[in-house]
Amino acid sequence: MKFSLLKIACAGAFLSSAFTLAQTSVIEKIKKNPKAPFSYAELAVKEGGKWEGDKYIGGNFKNIQQLAIPESHTDHSTYIKYEGIGLENNQIGYRLYLDWRNATDIFGKKVNTLVLPEVGQDGFESYHHDAAWGQDILKSGRTIGVGSYGRYDEQNDFVETFKIVKNTAVKVVNEKDQSYAAIDYIGWKTWGDAIDLTSKLTIFNKDRFVKVDLKLSNTISGLCTGIVAFKDIPTKQGISKNKKWGYIATYGKQTLAKKEDNLGMAVFYPLESFDKYVKTKSTHTVVFKKTKNVSYYFLGAWSQESNGLKTEEEFYKDLDKKLETLDQNNQL
Repeated sequence: MKFSLLKIACAGAFLSSAFTLAQTSVIEKIKKNPKAPFSYAELAVKEGGKWEGDKYIGGNFKNIQQLAIPESHTDHSTYIKYEGIGLENNQIGYRLYLDWRNATDIFGKKVNTLVLPEVGQDGFESYHHDAAWGQDILKSGRTIGVGSYGRYDEQNDFVETFKIVKNTAVKVVNEKDQSYAAIDYIGWKTWGDAIDLTSKLTIFNKDRFVKVDLKLSNTISGLCTGIVAFKDIPTKQGISKNKKWGYIATYGKQTLAKKEDNLGMAVFYPLESFDKYVKTKSTHTVVFKKTKNVSYYFLGAWSQESNGLKTEEEFYKDLDKKLETLDQNNQL
C-alpha cells in the first residue's frame, strides 16, 4: 500500500469532512454495542490553532483518516493527539509515535470498552496517570518500545530510528474484523543510500497482538524490531516445534504504574527471516536477514487488564499456544 505524498499537502492538510463523519460513525457503532468484540484505529490532529516553531499552539483535536506529517512536527509538538496513531481492541491499546522516535507504546486497559477517543483530549499529561480506564504503562525512552522497527547499526551497537526522513504520510482504516495504520516513510536515511519503507500495523477484534508488515524499496541489511530492555528484567526466547517461528519476551515489573503490577511483552518473528538476537544497552533486538520485506507480530499483556493474564506462567503458556498456532498456520 502506498499513497501519493504529492496528493497530500505537505503542510499537513487532511481529508474532507466526509472522512471525519466516517470515523465518527465507527466510534458510534462501537459505543452502541460496547461489550461486543471490536478493533479501532485512530488518528487525530489539532485544528484552529497555529504553529510557532515546532509547537502547535491552541486548537482542538479532530479525528481524521489521512495525514502528511508537517515539516514542523517533532516530539511534543502537541499537534497530534497522544503523538501518533492509536490501535485498540477490547483488551489493550497501542500507539506509535509519528516522529523521529517511531516507538510503539502501550495503553494498559482496565476496561473492555472503547477508550482511545477520550484519551489525550486534555493534552499530554493525563494519560500518564492512573485512571478508571487504565493508563500509558510503558516508558519507551529512546528505544523502539515494543515491536516497532528500525535499523541495527552493528558498528555502534545502536538501533537507528527515523531521525532522517524526507517525508512521512499515514492513514488509518477501520474494517469489520480488523483495523490498521499504514505509514509511508519516503527517503529514510541511515547509512548508505536513502530508501522508502511502507509499514502496516494491524490490530484485530480478538487477542492482544498486532501484525506488522514491512516493505522496502530496496533490499537492506540490519532491519530490526525488538523490546525495550529494563534493568533486572530477563529476556526469554522460544522456538516453535517445527522451527518456523520464534519469539523473544520479557515479563515483570516494567510499567509506569505505581502499583506492584506486571507486564509481559513479546515479539514473534519468522525464523526464515531471522539473522540474530542482539542485546544493546537499551533494547532486546531481533535483527532480520538482508531483506526487502518481512512480517512479524508483537504484543503486550498487563496484569491489571480485565480478564487478562495475571501471572508469568499464564503469560508464557499463552505465548507457547501462539507459537503452536503460527507453526500450523503461519499466522495468528
